[in-house]
Amino acid sequence: MTTTTFASTAARPVTDIARPPILSRALLLRFVSVVASAIGFYLPLAAVPTFAAAAGSGSAAGLANGALLVATVLGELATPRVIERIGYRGALAVGLVLLGVPALALLVSSSMPVIVAVCALRGVGFALTVVAGGALTATLIPQQRRGEGLAIVGLVGGVPSLLALPMGVWLADRYGFGIVFVATAIIPVLALVTVPGLPRREAAAEARHGVLTGLRNRAIMRPATIFAASAAAAGVVVTYIPLAVGSRASWLAPAALFAQPAASTAGRWVAGRIGDRRGQSRLLVPGTALAVTGMAAMALTHSPVSVIAGATAFGTGFGVLQNATLSLMYARVPAAAYATVSAVWNAAYDLGMAVGAIGVGLLISGTGYGPAFLVVAAAMVPALVLAQNEAAPKTATAAGPNNGPELAPAAA
Repeated sequence: MTTTTFASTAARPVTDIARPPILSRALLLRFVSVVASAIGFYLPLAAVPTFAAAAGSGSAAGLANGALLVATVLGELATPRVIERIGYRGALAVGLVLLGVPALALLVSSSMPVIVAVCALRGVGFALTVVAGGALTATLIPQQRRGEGLAIVGLVGGVPSLLALPMGVWLADRYGFGIVFVATAIIPVLALVTVPGLPRREAAAEARHGVLTGLRNRAIMRPATIFAASAAAAGVVVTYIPLAVGSRASWLAPAALFAQPAASTAGRWVAGRIGDRRGQSRLLVPGTALAVTGMAAMALTHSPVSVIAGATAFGTGFGVLQNATLSLMYARVPAAAYATVSAVWNAAYDLGMAVGAIGVGLLISGTGYGPAFLVVAAAMVPALVLAQNEAAPKTATAAGPNNGPELAPAAA
């Protein structure tokens, strides 16, 4: 077991337990590609649907982000095999290139086939960066402070994300889409210079811990399912909030798209501080409840106050779930399965976002945006029940207080 330290210290106050430092030279170097991939992904995320809608329709907006996210999920499921062939650093480098460079094609064509192809290539690139980079990052954080360490990583990626998401919309509106696509192409490529300085990791140990094995592990699939439900709502927010409120006030969409990731970043930080001390599973119910409430509030698209408050509440809950579910999943597997956890969690993230974007795209023509947002909120309620079951008191184990047992991925 990789976390047996907790078993002998669970009865002692947390302040008495040795707390190793989180930051290291390797982790600081890794932060560069975290920032670059966050900007490369989020800068065009809300701008491309508007670009696609101008070339097609409201459903075209959902298709653009849907293609991005479906390709991301497929890439995430395949990335552990890619890592076996070219290593963590190689997979990260290829991912940075694919995340950025294809965006240049949108400078010369606005046809839907080109938009979909570009989004799909960028999705594969993002998959490589988050799975290979995420597994590598997890090994650089002391296990006793994993939740707090992941919160710091979330902060490093979250700050540029919360700036890039509304900035993409603002830049496109003020200066045109071209500047968004050029910046999207350049920034991830610049981060390539840091990849050779990252530590090497042998991938052979991960070969027996494949994604299919992870998908059969209910101990990690339960948190992943809860998170996927909230991610579906996040896909709706980033895709349709600009279209739902854009005609009411020019400042409202950028403000909501800033409030949501800002609150998510804060939520991740708070969850990291609390989860290591009190147990990650205890955060699942409040995180899900906040996400449901926020999504329902955003259905009042005619009210700027309700939209901003809803985006803030949803973002807070979403951030709490990001950190709590990922920390919980890492705590339940051995270190050799970190790539599997990274792939499953990121697939839950992006598949959820794709389902939300595509599903609401099919609804809005008949219901309008407000009722469609209410449908999304209602669809998250079963996840609240699952969160309540997962948070039920369990016997403390080596994985820490109320974190659930540490299991090999083959366990059911």
